[in-house]
Amino acid sequence: MSAAKDRLRLWLRLLKVVRGMEQEVREKLRREHNTTLPRFDVMSALSRHPEGLKMSQLSGVLRVSNGNVTGIADRLSDEGLVERTPVPGDRRAIILRLTPAGQKEFARQAQAHENWIDKMLAGVSPADARAMAEGLQAFATAAEFEKEETANAQ
Repeated sequence: MSAAKDRLRLWLRLLKVVRGMEQEVREKLRREHNTTLPRFDVMSALSRHPEGLKMSQLSGVLRVSNGNVTGIADRLSDEGLVERTPVPGDRRAIILRLTPAGQKEFARQAQAHENWIDKMLAGVSPADARAMAEGLQAFATAAEFEKEETANAQ
């Protein structure tokens, strides 16, 4: 079998596994926490930046458009989970950060999420999980470097 076929098979298997796991996580978030994966992702990003993020920074962290984040941020704000603070000197910009209630709710959801993933990957040893994660990170880093090199050459 050719290297290209091996890599294609790897891609298809990765895709199948990730899509299946993602669908299960989406369903559990909806059923057990009455939330969505995009809301969880926004809260997760904000939890990693307690100082808060501008909407454009949040979009960059999540790799989605500002429009995708705005509606979610509005709803989280209406629910008291996110606070909006104007940026001094920039009337159009606001900083988003989790409120104490948002921190508490995200911690609850994040613990459940960790437990779900742990159960889904229970057949993978901790050593194998570390090795796979390191291998995927090395691949991602190399792919990003390649992308930058290609962009710079043009």
